[in-house]
Amino acid sequence: MSLVINLADPEDRIAGLDAAANAMRRHELVVLPTDTVYGIGTDAFSVQGVAALLDAKGRGRNLPVPVLVGSPKTVDGLVRSLSGAGRDLIEAFWPGALTIVARAQPTLQWDLGDTSGTVAVRMPLHPAAIELLRKVGPMAVSSANKSGSPPAATIEKALEQFGEAVRVYLDGGPSTTIEPSTIVDVSGDQPRALRVGALSLELLRTVVPDLLGPDSG
Repeated sequence: MSLVINLADPEDRIAGLDAAANAMRRHELVVLPTDTVYGIGTDAFSVQGVAALLDAKGRGRNLPVPVLVGSPKTVDGLVRSLSGAGRDLIEAFWPGALTIVARAQPTLQWDLGDTSGTVAVRMPLHPAAIELLRKVGPMAVSSANKSGSPPAATIEKALEQFGEAVRVYLDGGPSTTIEPSTIVDVSGDQPRALRVGALSLELLRTVVPDLLGPDSG
């Protein structure tokens, strides 16, 4: 049976975060609030959990799952040779609605999908999400929606889509924004925005002036 936890209640919040952490240790799925839309996630190093996540979303391995972290320092254990532009962007916009794509550490024992050796990493600006991430470590998290459906901005919408496929639902109230994170690829010689979301190109270029847009040739 799924648990739905109201994070606004202090006692329920503690119990809910513990229940979510325990669920992920059992390779199960949780839905959690972030600073954008709700996410569906599991332990990033659980091959079984990530497979269940992709199955729940109806998503193929060709769309690998991003990773959320609870501290900027964690990124050094996940990526290899992070560029200066990547570090500058992280320093300026983490925690926040910026996802960085970088070369993954080749020794990591995980399977996020067909990544071609890269990983998409973000630190969300949400206290409950950060608290959970610091309990369990990096999480594989995608937007809480079936593939092709709108991302869930409330816990009720997530429940409608996933039902018993998710063990723990952490209710943080309605999302304050429905815009997804902006994605910047720093794995190559020149940083490029792959998707413009909550953070504009103009804002990012105040830190990395030579950032290419998604439509740049």
